Parts: sequence; structure tokens; C-alpha cells
Amino acid sequence: MKRVAFADAYFAESRNWRDEQLRLRSILLATSLSEEIKWGAPCYTHNGKNVVGIGGFKSYFGLWFHQGALLSDDSKVLINAQEGKARALRQWRMTSVKEIKPTIIKRYVKEAISLIESGQEIKAKRNAPLEVPTELQKTLRRTKGATAAFRELRPGLQREYADYIASAKRADTKRNRIEKILPMISAGIGLNGKYRR
Repeated sequence: MKRVAFADAYFAESRNWRDEQLRLRSILLATSLSEEIKWGAPCYTHNGKNVVGIGGFKSYFGLWFHQGALLSDDSKVLINAQEGKARALRQWRMTSVKEIKPTIIKRYVKEAISLIESGQEIKAKRNAPLEVPTELQKTLRRTKGATAAFRELRPGLQREYADYIASAKRADTKRNRIEKILPMISAGIGLNGKYRR
């Protein structure tokens, strides 16, 4: 999906779970949250602070609570999709319109707003140096234009790729992953960008 400036364009171009995402949108728009586009997808904010985002992928759609780790999660629907990496972000993945629970969603949004108003938040770790695995560095240098394309990616996308390669245990897995991501780096998209449609 190409980058969009407005939520209407995002939903118009969304290929996966469009109706379900629109249902989530209608629930969020019924709250006091403001709708914006951040990272190419709808994000709902309160007083300029990110509260929740919507996304649709191949196998699921869902909500992303930016400070979800602080929510009480009494309905036990939130997961940390990036254990060891995501400190605050929590996902609520759904695979059916039947899983959309407006009352629970609004309760979670209300709690998230209360957290913002009380000043509670988990701050992101900033300025940790980016460590690009040696195997990726060598391949980028050997591939015409790849180093420049990598440098043009946002720092978060660079880190995504570096972590993806570093997390591979075996040398052949690293090679396969590097082969897979080179066209994505050259295209200027993130590791998971192809799934957001």
C-alpha cells in the first residue's frame, strides 16, 4: 500500500479486512480521540499523544495500544507481538468481525486516556546505537545502491532489518533472510510493510 495522508485514503486502499477495520474506526471515532495518519496507518490520539492504531494484515486485523502494557487488560486480549523489543505497545489481534467488542474497546480507550491524563507512560529507549550485523553490512556494500537505500530508511526500519538478521541463529538462515530483504530495502519499505495493505 502506498503512503497516504488521510485515513479515508488508507481505508479506500486497504485490501485486507477493510470492513472490519472500518468497524473499528467507527468505534474509535465515537470516542473523544482524534484521527491521524502515522507510519502510513490510522492512529488515534488524545492531546497529541498516541493512544491506539488500526491495522489489517494477511491473517488478522486489530488494534495497537501504544501504552498497552499499562492497561489492566481485564479481558485478556492484549499481546506483546515483539517480546524483548516492544516495551509499551500491545496488540489486540482479531480474525473475525465477531471478535470486535465495542464495549470492551471503549473501556480500554477510556483507561488509556486516563493514563495519558495522569502522565503515566512507558518511554521508549532512545539513542541506542544501531548495530548492523556484519553479514548484512557486507551484502549491502556488494549490492549496487543497497547501502544508500538502507541509509535512506527511517532509523526504526533500519533497526527492524538489523534485528531480523541478528536474530537468526544459523548462517544459512541469515543468508536467506538477507536475500529476502534486499529487494524490500531497495524499495524503501519496512520489513513488515508488504503485509500492511
